[in-house]
Amino acid sequence: MARRSHLLDPNNLPTPSPRAQQSLSKVQRWVMSTLAVTTILHLVAGLILAAAFMDVSRHSSRVGLLVISGALGVIAVAAGIAIHQKRILTPWLLLGVIPSTVAAVLMFG
Repeated sequence: MARRSHLLDPNNLPTPSPRAQQSLSKVQRWVMSTLAVTTILHLVAGLILAAAFMDVSRHSSRVGLLVISGALGVIAVAAGIAIHQKRILTPWLLLGVIPSTVAAVLMFG
């Protein structure tokens, strides 16, 4: 029986172009870095909320939670940069400290 011309031939499937492969890996990298950064930043937000709702008399504990959240913020940015295979030590790491710094100013300022 002759194969109809509109059907794919399983023995002769088209191969994806190298450009399509690069594009796919680029999209995968962006999705992975976005998921990693947002997941870690959710943990940062939770630590900031824990510090905000902690008893005011536990000053050192609140500061400790904010320091930990700042360190995790830096790790979040570093993870995003590392997934894109860029140089990790960059001024962009300071973005990770911004949420904790803003929270500290609002809590203690």
